[in-house]
Amino acid sequence: MYDVKDKILHIVVNICRLVVSATFIFSGVVKLIDPTGTQYKIEDYATALSIGFFLTAPIPLMLAVVMAMLEFCLGIYLFFGIRRHFTTVSILAFMAFYTPLTLWLAITDSVADCGCFGDAIVLTNWQTFFKNAVLLAAAVILLCYRRCIIRLISESVQWLISLFTIIFSGFLAGLCIYGEPIIDFRPFHIGQHIPTAMQWPTDPQETPEILDFFLAPIIGEDGHPLPSLDTDELLADTGYTFLLIAPHLEQADDTNMEHINALYDYAHENGYPFWCLTASDAKHVNRWRDLTGAEYGFTFADELTLKTMARSNPALILLHNGTINAKRGHRQLPQVTPDSGPLHTLSWAHPHPQSYQRLLLQLFLWYLIPLVTLTILDRSVSSFRWWYKRHKQ
Repeated sequence: MYDVKDKILHIVVNICRLVVSATFIFSGVVKLIDPTGTQYKIEDYATALSIGFFLTAPIPLMLAVVMAMLEFCLGIYLFFGIRRHFTTVSILAFMAFYTPLTLWLAITDSVADCGCFGDAIVLTNWQTFFKNAVLLAAAVILLCYRRCIIRLISESVQWLISLFTIIFSGFLAGLCIYGEPIIDFRPFHIGQHIPTAMQWPTDPQETPEILDFFLAPIIGEDGHPLPSLDTDELLADTGYTFLLIAPHLEQADDTNMEHINALYDYAHENGYPFWCLTASDAKHVNRWRDLTGAEYGFTFADELTLKTMARSNPALILLHNGTINAKRGHRQLPQVTPDSGPLHTLSWAHPHPQSYQRLLLQLFLWYLIPLVTLTILDRSVSSFRWWYKRHKQ
Protein backbone atom coordinates (compact mmCIF):
# COMPACT_ATOMS: atom_id res chain seq x y z
CA MET A 1 0.00 0.00 0.00
CA TYR A 2 2.85 2.35 0.84
CA ASP A 3 4.45 1.75 -2.59
CA VAL A 4 1.19 2.58 -4.35
CA LYS A 5 0.75 5.80 -2.35
CA ASP A 6 4.38 6.71 -3.02
CA LYS A 7 3.97 6.17 -6.75
CA ILE A 8 0.78 8.23 -6.82
CA LEU A 9 2.56 11.02 -4.93
CA HIS A 10 5.44 10.98 -7.43
CA ILE A 11 2.98 11.12 -10.33
CA VAL A 12 1.00 14.02 -8.82
CA VAL A 13 4.15 16.00 -7.99
CA ASN A 14 5.62 15.58 -11.47
CA ILE A 15 2.33 16.46 -13.16
CA CYS A 16 2.35 19.67 -11.09
CA ARG A 17 5.96 20.17 -12.08
CA LEU A 18 5.17 19.88 -15.80
CA VAL A 19 2.09 22.16 -15.61
CA VAL A 20 3.90 24.88 -13.63
CA SER A 21 7.11 24.69 -15.68
CA ALA A 22 5.20 24.84 -18.99
CA THR A 23 3.21 27.87 -17.77
CA PHE A 24 6.31 29.70 -16.56
CA ILE A 25 8.28 28.93 -19.72
CA PHE A 26 5.47 30.08 -22.02
CA SER A 27 4.79 33.20 -19.96
CA GLY A 28 8.50 34.00 -19.85
CA VAL A 29 8.98 33.53 -23.60
CA VAL A 30 6.02 35.79 -24.43
CA LYS A 31 7.42 38.51 -22.17
CA LEU A 32 10.97 38.08 -23.52
CA ILE A 33 9.65 38.56 -27.05
CA ASP A 34 7.86 41.77 -26.05
CA PRO A 35 9.60 43.40 -23.04
CA THR A 36 8.22 46.84 -23.91
CA GLY A 37 4.67 45.50 -23.80
CA THR A 38 5.38 44.15 -20.30
CA GLN A 39 6.82 47.56 -19.40
CA TYR A 40 3.53 49.21 -20.39
CA LYS A 41 1.62 46.70 -18.28
CA ILE A 42 3.85 47.39 -15.26
CA GLU A 43 3.16 51.11 -15.73
CA ASP A 44 -0.58 50.33 -15.77
CA TYR A 45 -0.20 48.43 -12.49
CA ALA A 46 1.78 51.29 -10.98
CA THR A 47 -0.90 53.79 -12.00
CA ALA A 48 -3.67 51.60 -10.55
CA LEU A 49 -1.73 51.28 -7.28
CA SER A 50 -0.87 55.03 -7.25
CA ILE A 51 2.87 54.33 -7.14
CA GLY A 52 3.72 55.53 -10.63
CA PHE A 53 6.01 58.24 -9.27
CA PHE A 54 8.38 55.51 -8.02
CA LEU A 55 8.70 53.87 -11.43
CA THR A 56 10.44 56.48 -13.55
CA ALA A 57 12.25 55.41 -16.72
CA PRO A 58 14.05 53.09 -17.22
CA ILE A 59 12.88 51.21 -14.09
CA PRO A 60 9.68 49.70 -15.63
CA LEU A 61 11.61 48.29 -18.60
CA MET A 62 14.29 46.85 -16.29
CA LEU A 63 11.59 45.24 -14.16
CA ALA A 64 9.96 43.82 -17.29
CA VAL A 65 13.21 42.19 -18.42
CA VAL A 66 14.00 40.81 -14.96
CA MET A 67 10.47 39.41 -14.60
CA ALA A 68 10.58 37.76 -18.02
CA MET A 69 14.02 36.23 -17.43
CA LEU A 70 13.01 35.04 -13.96
CA GLU A 71 9.84 33.33 -15.22
CA PHE A 72 11.65 31.64 -18.11
CA CYS A 73 14.60 30.50 -16.01
CA LEU A 74 12.43 29.18 -13.18
CA GLY A 75 10.34 27.25 -15.71
CA ILE A 76 13.47 25.66 -17.22
CA TYR A 77 14.94 24.93 -13.76
CA LEU A 78 11.74 23.22 -12.64
CA PHE A 79 11.46 21.20 -15.84
CA PHE A 80 15.03 19.88 -15.50
CA GLY A 81 14.88 19.56 -11.71
CA ILE A 82 17.68 22.11 -11.20
CA ARG A 83 18.24 23.47 -7.66
CA ARG A 84 14.94 22.07 -6.49
CA HIS A 85 14.83 23.92 -3.15
CA PHE A 86 15.67 27.34 -4.62
CA THR A 87 13.37 26.82 -7.60
CA THR A 88 10.30 25.68 -5.68
CA VAL A 89 10.71 28.39 -3.02
CA SER A 90 11.08 31.05 -5.72
CA ILE A 91 8.03 29.82 -7.63
CA LEU A 92 5.94 29.73 -4.45
CA ALA A 93 7.05 33.28 -3.57
CA PHE A 94 6.23 34.38 -7.11
CA MET A 95 2.72 32.92 -6.96
CA ALA A 96 2.13 34.10 -3.38
CA PHE A 97 2.71 37.65 -4.60
CA TYR A 98 0.70 37.51 -7.83
CA THR A 99 -2.32 35.53 -6.67
CA PRO A 100 -3.63 38.15 -4.20
CA LEU A 101 -2.64 40.91 -6.64
CA THR A 102 -4.76 39.36 -9.40
CA LEU A 103 -7.61 38.83 -6.91
CA TRP A 104 -7.51 42.58 -6.21
CA LEU A 105 -7.50 43.25 -9.98
CA ALA A 106 -10.47 40.94 -10.48
CA ILE A 107 -12.45 42.70 -7.75
CA THR A 108 -11.56 46.29 -8.68
CA ASP A 109 -11.09 45.80 -12.45
CA SER A 110 -8.55 48.64 -12.30
CA VAL A 111 -6.43 47.11 -15.10
CA ALA A 112 -8.05 45.62 -18.20
CA ASP A 113 -6.01 42.39 -18.13
CA CYS A 114 -3.03 41.14 -16.16
CA GLY A 115 -0.75 40.76 -19.19
CA CYS A 116 0.62 37.47 -17.84
CA PHE A 117 0.71 35.99 -21.36
CA GLY A 118 1.20 39.31 -23.14
CA ASP A 119 -0.88 39.67 -26.31
CA ALA A 120 -0.56 35.96 -27.13
CA ILE A 121 -3.42 34.89 -24.82
CA VAL A 122 -5.62 37.54 -23.23
CA LEU A 123 -7.42 36.36 -20.08
CA THR A 124 -10.06 38.15 -18.05
CA ASN A 125 -9.01 39.20 -14.55
CA TRP A 126 -11.10 36.43 -12.96
CA GLN A 127 -9.65 33.83 -15.32
CA THR A 128 -6.20 35.04 -14.37
CA PHE A 129 -6.96 34.78 -10.65
CA PHE A 130 -8.28 31.21 -10.93
CA LYS A 131 -5.27 30.25 -13.03
CA ASN A 132 -2.93 31.69 -10.41
CA ALA A 133 -4.85 29.99 -7.60
CA VAL A 134 -4.29 26.61 -9.28
CA LEU A 135 -0.60 27.39 -9.84
CA LEU A 136 -0.26 28.50 -6.20
CA ALA A 137 -1.69 25.18 -4.99
CA ALA A 138 0.67 23.32 -7.33
CA ALA A 139 3.61 25.40 -6.07
CA VAL A 140 2.80 24.42 -2.46
CA ILE A 141 2.79 20.74 -3.45
CA LEU A 142 6.10 21.14 -5.30
CA LEU A 143 7.77 22.77 -2.31
CA CYS A 144 6.49 20.22 0.20
CA TYR A 145 7.45 17.23 -1.94
CA ARG A 146 10.35 18.66 -3.93
CA ARG A 147 12.40 15.48 -3.44
CA CYS A 148 9.89 13.70 -5.68
CA ILE A 149 10.80 15.97 -8.62
CA ILE A 150 12.68 13.83 -11.10
CA ARG A 151 16.04 15.25 -12.17
CA LEU A 152 16.66 15.29 -15.90
CA ILE A 153 20.26 16.45 -15.51
CA SER A 154 22.97 15.63 -12.99
CA GLU A 155 23.98 18.12 -10.31
CA SER A 156 27.49 18.40 -11.73
CA VAL A 157 26.33 20.09 -14.96
CA GLN A 158 23.19 21.88 -13.83
CA TRP A 159 25.14 25.11 -13.48
CA LEU A 160 25.89 24.97 -17.22
CA ILE A 161 22.22 24.77 -18.19
CA SER A 162 21.45 27.50 -15.66
CA LEU A 163 24.09 29.86 -17.08
CA PHE A 164 23.16 29.06 -20.69
CA THR A 165 19.48 29.79 -19.96
CA ILE A 166 20.26 33.12 -18.31
CA ILE A 167 22.46 34.20 -21.24
CA PHE A 168 19.88 33.13 -23.84
CA SER A 169 16.96 34.86 -22.12
CA GLY A 170 18.94 38.07 -21.70
CA PHE A 171 19.99 37.98 -25.36
CA LEU A 172 16.40 37.42 -26.54
CA ALA A 173 15.07 40.29 -24.43
CA GLY A 174 17.82 42.62 -25.66
CA LEU A 175 17.16 41.69 -29.29
CA CYS A 176 13.47 42.56 -28.97
CA ILE A 177 14.16 45.81 -27.10
CA TYR A 178 16.56 46.85 -29.86
CA GLY A 179 13.88 46.44 -32.53
CA GLU A 180 10.30 45.25 -32.74
CA PRO A 181 9.14 41.91 -31.24
CA ILE A 182 10.39 39.08 -33.44
CA ILE A 183 6.92 37.55 -33.44
CA ASP A 184 3.95 39.89 -33.25
CA PHE A 185 0.79 38.82 -31.39
CA ARG A 186 -0.74 42.30 -31.63
CA PRO A 187 -3.57 43.21 -34.03
CA PHE A 188 -1.26 45.58 -35.96
CA HIS A 189 1.04 42.82 -37.21
CA ILE A 190 2.66 42.68 -40.63
CA GLY A 191 0.14 41.49 -43.19
CA GLN A 192 -2.87 42.81 -41.26
CA HIS A 193 -5.55 44.50 -43.35
CA ILE A 194 -6.73 47.22 -40.96
CA PRO A 195 -10.20 47.89 -42.49
CA THR A 196 -11.05 44.18 -42.22
CA ALA A 197 -9.78 44.02 -38.64
CA MET A 198 -12.01 47.00 -37.76
CA GLN A 199 -15.21 45.33 -38.97
CA TRP A 200 -17.66 44.10 -36.33
CA PRO A 201 -18.10 40.30 -36.25
CA THR A 202 -21.50 38.75 -36.85
CA ASP A 203 -21.49 37.45 -33.27
CA PRO A 204 -22.67 40.39 -31.08
CA GLN A 205 -20.62 39.09 -28.13
CA GLU A 206 -17.38 39.47 -30.07
CA THR A 207 -15.51 42.70 -30.78
CA PRO A 208 -13.31 43.73 -33.71
CA GLU A 209 -9.60 43.00 -33.58
CA ILE A 210 -8.93 46.73 -33.86
CA LEU A 211 -11.26 49.04 -31.95
CA ASP A 212 -9.68 52.44 -31.41
CA PHE A 213 -7.89 53.34 -34.63
CA PHE A 214 -8.92 56.89 -35.42
CA LEU A 215 -7.07 60.02 -36.50
CA ALA A 216 -7.83 63.63 -35.61
CA PRO A 217 -6.25 67.05 -36.13
CA ILE A 218 -3.82 68.42 -33.56
CA ILE A 219 -4.91 71.80 -32.25
CA GLY A 220 -2.11 74.28 -32.81
CA GLU A 221 -0.80 76.71 -30.23
CA ASP A 222 -2.78 79.44 -31.99
CA GLY A 223 -6.01 77.49 -31.45
CA HIS A 224 -6.39 76.37 -35.07
CA PRO A 225 -6.14 72.71 -36.14
CA LEU A 226 -2.99 71.65 -37.95
CA PRO A 227 -3.26 69.94 -41.37
CA SER A 228 -4.33 66.37 -40.66
CA LEU A 229 -4.74 62.92 -42.17
CA ASP A 230 -8.29 61.54 -42.33
CA THR A 231 -8.85 57.97 -41.09
CA ASP A 232 -11.15 56.91 -43.92
CA GLU A 233 -8.90 58.55 -46.49
CA LEU A 234 -5.87 56.68 -45.15
CA LEU A 235 -7.57 53.28 -45.11
CA ALA A 236 -9.14 53.76 -48.53
CA ASP A 237 -5.86 54.78 -50.17
CA THR A 238 -4.78 52.03 -52.56
CA GLY A 239 -1.21 53.32 -52.70
CA TYR A 240 1.66 53.39 -50.20
CA THR A 241 1.70 55.57 -47.08
CA PHE A 242 4.55 56.03 -44.60
CA LEU A 243 3.47 56.34 -40.96
CA LEU A 244 5.95 57.44 -38.32
CA ILE A 245 4.60 56.15 -34.99
CA ALA A 246 5.58 58.24 -31.94
CA PRO A 247 3.20 58.02 -28.96
CA HIS A 248 5.06 60.79 -27.14
CA LEU A 249 7.41 62.99 -29.13
CA GLU A 250 8.92 64.33 -25.91
CA GLN A 251 10.09 60.79 -25.08
CA ALA A 252 11.01 59.71 -28.60
CA ASP A 253 14.59 58.76 -29.50
CA ASP A 254 16.01 61.26 -31.98
CA THR A 255 19.32 59.51 -32.66
CA ASN A 256 18.22 58.25 -36.10
CA MET A 257 16.52 61.38 -37.40
CA GLU A 258 18.82 61.51 -40.42
CA HIS A 259 17.44 58.16 -41.61
CA ILE A 260 13.85 59.24 -40.94
CA ASN A 261 14.34 62.51 -42.80
CA ALA A 262 15.96 60.59 -45.66
CA LEU A 263 12.89 58.35 -45.83
CA TYR A 264 10.66 61.43 -45.89
CA ASP A 265 12.73 62.92 -48.73
CA TYR A 266 12.43 59.64 -50.63
CA ALA A 267 8.66 59.51 -50.03
CA HIS A 268 8.23 63.15 -51.06
CA GLU A 269 10.23 62.71 -54.26
CA ASN A 270 8.24 59.61 -55.23
CA GLY A 271 4.81 60.97 -54.30
CA TYR A 272 4.17 58.78 -51.25
CA PRO A 273 2.34 60.40 -48.29
CA PHE A 274 4.39 60.58 -45.07
CA TRP A 275 2.73 61.37 -41.74
CA CYS A 276 3.64 61.20 -38.09
CA LEU A 277 0.99 59.75 -35.77
CA THR A 278 1.36 60.99 -32.20
CA ALA A 279 -0.56 61.63 -29.00
CA SER A 280 1.58 64.70 -28.20
CA ASP A 281 0.22 68.24 -28.31
CA ALA A 282 1.20 71.11 -30.63
CA LYS A 283 3.87 72.38 -28.24
CA HIS A 284 5.81 69.12 -28.44
CA VAL A 285 5.18 68.85 -32.19
CA ASN A 286 6.79 72.27 -32.74
CA ARG A 287 9.68 71.36 -30.46
CA TRP A 288 10.20 68.13 -32.44
CA ARG A 289 10.22 70.07 -35.70
CA ASP A 290 12.80 72.52 -34.35
CA LEU A 291 14.93 69.66 -32.98
CA THR A 292 14.88 67.35 -36.01
CA GLY A 293 14.01 69.58 -38.97
CA ALA A 294 10.92 67.46 -39.68
CA GLU A 295 8.92 68.58 -42.72
CA TYR A 296 6.22 65.89 -42.62
CA GLY A 297 2.72 66.41 -41.23
CA PHE A 298 1.48 65.40 -37.78
CA THR A 299 -1.83 63.78 -36.89
CA PHE A 300 -3.28 62.90 -33.47
CA ALA A 301 -3.96 59.24 -32.61
CA ASP A 302 -4.83 57.46 -29.38
CA GLU A 303 -1.79 56.82 -27.17
CA LEU A 304 -2.70 53.20 -26.36
CA THR A 305 -3.35 52.44 -30.03
CA LEU A 306 0.04 53.85 -31.01
CA LYS A 307 1.79 51.80 -28.31
CA THR A 308 0.01 48.74 -29.65
CA MET A 309 0.93 49.50 -33.25
CA ALA A 310 4.67 49.65 -32.53
CA ARG A 311 6.91 49.25 -29.49
CA SER A 312 9.76 51.47 -30.65
CA ASN A 313 9.39 55.21 -30.19
CA PRO A 314 9.55 56.24 -32.97
CA ALA A 315 8.85 53.40 -35.39
CA LEU A 316 8.02 53.29 -39.08
CA ILE A 317 5.01 51.51 -40.57
CA LEU A 318 4.41 51.21 -44.30
CA LEU A 319 0.78 50.84 -45.37
CA HIS A 320 -0.34 49.66 -48.79
CA ASN A 321 -4.03 49.53 -49.60
CA GLY A 322 -4.84 49.49 -45.88
CA THR A 323 -2.45 46.57 -45.20
CA ILE A 324 0.63 46.77 -42.99
CA ASN A 325 3.44 45.85 -45.37
CA ALA A 326 6.41 46.64 -43.14
CA LYS A 327 7.19 47.69 -39.59
CA ARG A 328 10.61 48.83 -38.40
CA GLY A 329 11.94 50.28 -35.18
CA HIS A 330 14.01 53.45 -35.45
CA ARG A 331 17.23 51.43 -35.09
CA GLN A 332 16.32 49.15 -38.01
CA LEU A 333 15.08 51.60 -40.62
CA PRO A 334 15.48 50.63 -44.28
CA GLN A 335 18.15 52.47 -46.22
CA VAL A 336 16.94 54.47 -49.23
CA THR A 337 18.71 56.65 -51.77
CA PRO A 338 17.47 58.74 -54.72
CA ASP A 339 18.25 55.71 -56.90
CA SER A 340 16.31 53.20 -54.79
CA GLY A 341 13.38 53.07 -57.21
CA PRO A 342 9.65 52.81 -56.43
CA LEU A 343 8.43 50.85 -53.43
CA HIS A 344 6.90 48.00 -55.40
CA THR A 345 10.45 47.05 -56.52
CA LEU A 346 11.92 46.98 -52.98
CA SER A 347 11.79 43.71 -51.06
CA TRP A 348 11.50 45.32 -47.60
CA ALA A 349 8.28 47.09 -48.67
CA HIS A 350 6.33 43.83 -49.01
CA PRO A 351 4.88 41.67 -46.22
CA HIS A 352 7.22 38.95 -45.00
CA PRO A 353 5.72 37.78 -41.69
CA GLN A 354 7.30 34.35 -42.19
CA SER A 355 10.77 35.87 -41.81
CA TYR A 356 10.01 36.70 -38.18
CA GLN A 357 8.79 33.16 -37.57
CA ARG A 358 11.96 31.80 -39.17
CA LEU A 359 14.09 34.00 -36.94
CA LEU A 360 12.19 32.83 -33.85
CA LEU A 361 12.65 29.20 -34.88
CA GLN A 362 16.38 29.75 -35.41
CA LEU A 363 16.74 31.39 -31.99
CA PHE A 364 15.05 28.51 -30.20
CA LEU A 365 16.99 25.91 -32.17
CA TRP A 366 20.18 27.66 -31.03
CA TYR A 367 18.90 27.21 -27.50
CA LEU A 368 17.27 23.78 -27.74
CA ILE A 369 19.92 21.91 -29.75
CA PRO A 370 22.76 22.57 -27.24
CA LEU A 371 20.33 21.91 -24.37
CA VAL A 372 19.15 18.57 -25.75
CA THR A 373 22.69 17.58 -26.73
CA LEU A 374 24.02 18.31 -23.24
CA THR A 375 21.14 16.41 -21.63
CA ILE A 376 21.71 13.32 -23.81
CA LEU A 377 25.46 13.36 -23.14
CA ASP A 378 24.90 13.79 -19.40
CA ARG A 379 22.35 10.95 -19.28
CA SER A 380 24.66 8.73 -21.35
CA VAL A 381 27.63 9.35 -19.03
CA SER A 382 25.48 8.76 -15.94
CA SER A 383 24.10 5.50 -17.40
CA PHE A 384 27.59 4.33 -18.30
CA ARG A 385 28.87 5.06 -14.80
CA TRP A 386 25.94 3.17 -13.29
CA TRP A 387 26.55 0.21 -15.62
CA TYR A 388 30.29 0.23 -14.93
CA LYS A 389 29.88 0.27 -11.14
CA ARG A 390 27.30 -2.51 -11.27
CA HIS A 391 29.41 -4.81 -13.42
CA LYS A 392 32.62 -4.00 -11.59
CA GLN A 393 31.09 -5.39 -8.42
